[in-house]
Amino acid sequence: MAGNVRLILAFHNHQPVGNFDGVFEQSYQESYLPFLNVLQEYPDVPFSLHTSGSLLEWLQTAHPEYIDRVRSLVAQNQIEIMGGAFYEPILANIPRRDRIGQIRMYTEHLESLFKTTVRGMWVPERVWEPSFAGDITAAGIRYTILDDHHFRAGGKKQEELFGYYVTEDEGRLLSVFPGSERLRYLIPFQDPYQTVEYLREIANTYEDAVVVFGDDGEKFGTWPETYKHVYEDRWLERFLTALRENDSWIKVTTPSETLDHVAPQGSFYLPNASYREMTEWALPSESQAELHRLTHQERHDDPDWEKLKQYSSGGFWRNFRVKYSESNEMYARAMEVSARIAQLEVRNDLNSDQTELLEDARRCLYRSQCNCSFWHGAFGGLYLPHLRNAVYSNLIEADGILEQITRTEDQWVDVLVGDLNLDARQEVRLSNHRMVAMFSPAVGGHMYELDLRTCKSNLLATLNRRHEAYHEKIFAHAQNMRDAAARGEQLHDNVSSIHDLVRFKQPDLDKKIAYDKWERKSLVDHFMQPGLSFEDFHKGNGIVGNFARSTYEASIRRGDSEIALEMRGRGDVGQQNVEIRKSVTISKARPNELVIQYQLFDLPAGDTIHFGMEFNFATMPGGASDRYYYDSTGVQLGTLDSLQQLDDVERIGLVDEWQGLDVSLEISQNATLWAFPIETISQSESGFELVHQSVAVVPHWEFVVPENGSWSVDLRLVLDTSLARARQLGELGEARRNQQPAEHEDAVV
Repeated sequence: MAGNVRLILAFHNHQPVGNFDGVFEQSYQESYLPFLNVLQEYPDVPFSLHTSGSLLEWLQTAHPEYIDRVRSLVAQNQIEIMGGAFYEPILANIPRRDRIGQIRMYTEHLESLFKTTVRGMWVPERVWEPSFAGDITAAGIRYTILDDHHFRAGGKKQEELFGYYVTEDEGRLLSVFPGSERLRYLIPFQDPYQTVEYLREIANTYEDAVVVFGDDGEKFGTWPETYKHVYEDRWLERFLTALRENDSWIKVTTPSETLDHVAPQGSFYLPNASYREMTEWALPSESQAELHRLTHQERHDDPDWEKLKQYSSGGFWRNFRVKYSESNEMYARAMEVSARIAQLEVRNDLNSDQTELLEDARRCLYRSQCNCSFWHGAFGGLYLPHLRNAVYSNLIEADGILEQITRTEDQWVDVLVGDLNLDARQEVRLSNHRMVAMFSPAVGGHMYELDLRTCKSNLLATLNRRHEAYHEKIFAHAQNMRDAAARGEQLHDNVSSIHDLVRFKQPDLDKKIAYDKWERKSLVDHFMQPGLSFEDFHKGNGIVGNFARSTYEASIRRGDSEIALEMRGRGDVGQQNVEIRKSVTISKARPNELVIQYQLFDLPAGDTIHFGMEFNFATMPGGASDRYYYDSTGVQLGTLDSLQQLDDVERIGLVDEWQGLDVSLEISQNATLWAFPIETISQSESGFELVHQSVAVVPHWEFVVPENGSWSVDLRLVLDTSLARARQLGELGEARRNQQPAEHEDAVV
């Protein structure tokens, strides 16, 4: 006769800030709604439910009936609501003040909405650092669920993980349940009775055992193939029936009930950790590939491998910001906004309107901290432009609100110099009432951020193409498919864990993998081989010297109505040491423009020089008829995913009608111009896919150097957001006519 075992079922439902409304709705119809429909038929099966704040806000608006049903199940004690940080940030990616603030804010919201007491929280992506115990308890939370991997990494053996432990930070105690990795792979992918048999083994071996399943609710319908498997083939009903049939020894319960009736196993301090796959993804791609190779080799060659692997900790989550500089740029920008909010909080001279605006800015900051945009693994995450754009949209809105609180003039221009991206070097921020431009003189003199306040877009939210460990899987799978086709066979995918899926969303992706040799920013300077072809440049070939990565010296010229940043860099072009001076001017009078001047000095007189500069424009996707290039006469040239090779160009424009954005580059010396899309091959929950990241626009000139050894060109970058502004005014007027509350108007436009 089996002993008894407590089984805790905890489900985590999440959609990130910035995800498409259709994705929210599809996940609701495929996962959240049918899951609730089935569970409601088993009132004797209690479970814990965590819904991220970004998803909950959508549900409250789109499906308030779902909220009502959850509230009724809470009242019937079938659901225990778990809290968390409101907008699902990685706790390691935000400062302590924001950790505590987000957790408290969400607890208050949940308790008010569901008329319950929130005792526990979901740790986003289970990314853990020891100091979080103090922050979580300071926010009023008593327990959380991590992975058994966290405990094993700290030295606990599997047989010690059928209960819960107490951890501590600065005298504050937090109960921690170890979630079962074995159950994560059994549920819902294997037959329900495999789970029952696993629980039977535990019940027969350990007294008063507690086993925890804690994982994504999207596994139950939204992940590829799972809707049919879970609902049409009735996996979930069969699973719940199996639990009911064995309820004499399987007690399905909740974390709070367990805390109230079961003593902890003892105390334990957990190391820095996340779930096992996340620690692998955080590694540099070469180290990740090596770990996979060693794991495969040792699993077969070393009988002690299963004992040894628990001490392999993998990578550290914060190093995603090293692996992906774009993640660090968003993080640094959010840290700057958070610090400004904290500084305003301690002031005692804010009136009630300013205090309300400060809370609006805080809400925007919290939304920008949603975790999915900052990392990449089995899901698109950082690789999805609309998620990165959502981060910047909220940060730009928060920045505008803070400017409204702190400035009295309607039109202004300003400059800030400091370590703005946390690389121990000085960056420069030029700003006015319409835009913010950020520059890194120490790294190529690049412009790496260009924020437009009206449409809340960072026009430079690009992403480099870089090597990923899974690219080898793409190459291998593509070859297997070709070999199978040659034999007249067809490869099939079965329902499996998302981590094992191999599927192409477009054909021939292996042929489209490319890696960038320099950052896809703007004002990226290139000396090129004379006669270099578009095809070779497109492949990253033919560059002379290394100005794209050179260190530039910077100086500021500041006036009452305009500010100029001048950057000077030297480097070798062949045998000649040359100088580039480039200046960028921002002003009050023409607030939608950046005036750019290039001067080259010490060029070899009489030689042929091929020089150009690269701009990369993001947020404007390709392949849509309302996103296109146009020439100096206004004639459309093609959509933004097209290749453009243009001669004798004095002006090039890019339009995104959906965003209401028109960007034009005017050139004082007619140029040859190349333009092409930057597309990544990345991994998502539904397979490998081609993603449009940005467009590269490269004006360039091939000329014979005059006797004085110098050359210059002026450019004007014009950013027209009048259509976006007109739409905002129309929406504001409509809201007022309907007497509905509208979101606050942009502070300065």
